[in-house]
Amino acid sequence: MLDLSYLRKNQAGVKALVKRRNMNVDIDRLIEVDRERRRLISASDELRAQRNQLSDLIPKLQGEKRAESIAQVQEIKAKLSAADAELSPLESEFNDLYLKVPNLLDPAVPVGKDDSDNVEIRSWGTPPVFDFQPLDHVELGERAGLIDFEKAVQVAGAKFYFLMRDAVRLEYSLIWYALGLLEKDGYVPIKAPVLAKKEILQGTGYNPRGEETQIYSIADTDLGMIATSEISIAGYLAGEMLEEKALPLRYAGISECYRTEAGNYGRFSKGLYRVHHFDKVEMFAFTKPDESELIHQSMVAMEEKIFQGLKIPYRVVDICDGDMGGVAYRKYDLEGWMPGRGDNGSYGEITSCSNCTDYQARRLNIRYRPANGAAEYVHTLNGTAIAISRALIVILENYQRADGSIEIPDVLKAFMGKEIIEPTRKN
Repeated sequence: MLDLSYLRKNQAGVKALVKRRNMNVDIDRLIEVDRERRRLISASDELRAQRNQLSDLIPKLQGEKRAESIAQVQEIKAKLSAADAELSPLESEFNDLYLKVPNLLDPAVPVGKDDSDNVEIRSWGTPPVFDFQPLDHVELGERAGLIDFEKAVQVAGAKFYFLMRDAVRLEYSLIWYALGLLEKDGYVPIKAPVLAKKEILQGTGYNPRGEETQIYSIADTDLGMIATSEISIAGYLAGEMLEEKALPLRYAGISECYRTEAGNYGRFSKGLYRVHHFDKVEMFAFTKPDESELIHQSMVAMEEKIFQGLKIPYRVVDICDGDMGGVAYRKYDLEGWMPGRGDNGSYGEITSCSNCTDYQARRLNIRYRPANGAAEYVHTLNGTAIAISRALIVILENYQRADGSIEIPDVLKAFMGKEIIEPTRKN
């Protein structure tokens, strides 16, 4: 969340920020509610002070003065009860509005309405040229007996899938490959819980309820299924006061991810690209404010290293304000080349990397104590190392051969114990 004092002093700027992000938050109403709740809190505090003063005095009084003071205390209690009844709905409305206010934006963030205005920064690799008509990952997966969407629909509904045979081995090979690189770079592996409490979900910027939520909620509990291990890892240090010398703390989170994908059914949602459940290795860091930009760049560099090792052509994209959501201060995506996407192939998102500055830390109350100075909020950052569903797409489609077989990337051959995945059925 934004610093509340900043919000109060910069209402026009925050309104402009909300507009830039294509969000809908009534800042005028938020300020109005905040002003009224502060008035009630101040009045209640004054009444409590009067009550406490009288309560301390009563044992020393006798007779009529004692009776009058007791009556005054009862009158104050009634006023406090009325004030609390008036304050409660205001607090609820204030919290709902305040949690919707987005993070600040890096001045260098591109201006734009949607993903068509994102800016390519650089690219790596050359998209393959086939001497045959390339297939998409759905057809390739079916021919090789790797993916079964039809049976998954029968079991769980649309946007689910079965991975089978070498696809399962490929998934765990990718996890071990990414984890090996991350550990060498100082990331601590962590297996994250797949359920999180409402306050942790909200603390990371995920709305656990409502039509547009990406969170599956567990009935009759305050728990939701995580959309990314970012949620669990951020919550891991909620309420903590960290030592400056311990920072940065960097974790490689391994988890299953669950997403409703509400409102995200589009042209490029086919197959594994947009699903309700997938496995992922996620980078997450807690840093000092003056180190977060450097860590952000290092995370993007690690994402590039992973996909360069896999020899997947990609481009790095600077996400514009209108496509960024509310949590990130700056965000970069890697888009991998997908030969089966659209009519002639195109790039599609395979990783995302965000600097969230102190936005999540304020919500979760994660601070550190500098050697000289008052406690400060840490900065949090997150980045995809490997999202298995998207990684499978780019590997199957870029490494396909004319007979429907799929070559294994060199860096995965030792994990896989083979060099080729053969089709189980021909054209």
